[in-house]
Amino acid sequence: MEQIEIALAAFADFMWGPPLVVLLVGGGLFFMVHSRMMHFRYFTHAFDLLRGKYNRQSGDVAGDITHYRALATALAGTIGLGNITGVAVAITVGGPGAVFWMWVTAIVGISTKFYTASLAILYRGYDDSGKLQGGPMYVITEGLGWKWLPLAWMFAVAGMFGTLPVFQINQLVQLVRDVVAIPAGIASADDHLAFDFSLGVVLSVALFSIAVGKVKRVSAVAAKLVPGMVVFYLLITGFLLLSNIAEIPAMFALIFTDAFTGEAVSGGVLGAVILIGVQRGVFSNEAGLGTESLAHGAAKTNEPTREGLVAMLGPIVDTLIVCTCTALALLVTDAWRGDAIGVTLTSQAYEQVFPGFGAYLVLLMVFVLSTTTVLTYSYYGSKCMGFLFGSKSEKYYLWAYMALVTAGAVVSLDAVISLFDGVYATMAIPTMISTIILAPKVRAVARDYFRRLDAGEFESDASSHPSGTNQVQEN
Repeated sequence: MEQIEIALAAFADFMWGPPLVVLLVGGGLFFMVHSRMMHFRYFTHAFDLLRGKYNRQSGDVAGDITHYRALATALAGTIGLGNITGVAVAITVGGPGAVFWMWVTAIVGISTKFYTASLAILYRGYDDSGKLQGGPMYVITEGLGWKWLPLAWMFAVAGMFGTLPVFQINQLVQLVRDVVAIPAGIASADDHLAFDFSLGVVLSVALFSIAVGKVKRVSAVAAKLVPGMVVFYLLITGFLLLSNIAEIPAMFALIFTDAFTGEAVSGGVLGAVILIGVQRGVFSNEAGLGTESLAHGAAKTNEPTREGLVAMLGPIVDTLIVCTCTALALLVTDAWRGDAIGVTLTSQAYEQVFPGFGAYLVLLMVFVLSTTTVLTYSYYGSKCMGFLFGSKSEKYYLWAYMALVTAGAVVSLDAVISLFDGVYATMAIPTMISTIILAPKVRAVARDYFRRLDAGEFESDASSHPSGTNQVQEN
């Protein structure tokens, strides 16, 4: 295991060099300039789309799920442990200044998501069973041509590994062990392998029963659980921050100063702060990775710009709001200066403000967010598997995937983080390259759509059905 950890760490370090940081952050800046930020003027329309205000349209429409369920599924993959554990890792390794660079990735990620999700609708393709699919691999083959197929393979292979459930399950089991099993005497700090394995088996069976329903069932579960859990998280975090409100201005100042000095943790190595911030920011909102395009590509719409507008709300919610709340919670309580790592660090921060049950509140959040992320990732990974080996192979991937839920319960956190960092970087390369090349296509369809919208050509539906239960037809 030690040799595996060393190899994975070397792989992650190699992939996350300055060129990748430039590709992700610089690419997002390019999309902002290239679009002249025209999509920023339509946030209200994006929320109207999310509410189902423009669902009732005539004509045959491709896709399987509503805008709302597409975003809920994408957020289920992003508003998870990346916003709880990921932030804790960022601050522990890179210091408070890493949070600033997470914000930067989110701000430029708004434009990146607008472009990647628009392309996911603009260039959908058919799999070997004749079913319409979306995602970076289809954007590459349909938009750039089959001569770019190796780039599509690169994304699909990395996507199969980058969406494995090991990180989410690892942190969920760790928290259940620390909060429930050890105090109850079921396991101990030195002897917990049997408990971890047993819980992994139970989780794999439960999650498999949902994942077999594919995108429609996964999106339905995400649509019901994710919004409520986000509201719950913001409420308890808001109480924590109000309890330490005097510390908040100083913590914001610390974030900004440390972002350009790196003195708090990394010994003044500014490059390390930026790298950690960008890494964890991408892990949080997935802007530029392309995984979210697999969910948005399943949206029931023929208007690429609509899905781009809905998708750009993602980085605002998961990084600028949720991650900021987590970061401030760790900073104002001073929990970040302790020796704990990962999700345990976050639970300690909440335990200070909610003594006796704060860890249980975090456990509830982690359970819902990690399991919905696992369900979303099972869909993402199966689509990558289907692209490489045919749609019939997806069922075999799902069996292997759920077996890895059990494995995730017992593996090392360091090895898991290195694996994800490495394959996330690998996914970003084909996604960003193809999106930059096809950017003029996105701008052209966006200009046309906004012209028609401003001219009042779209009929709005006065009733909204966020749950997606209404009949959805789009022009």
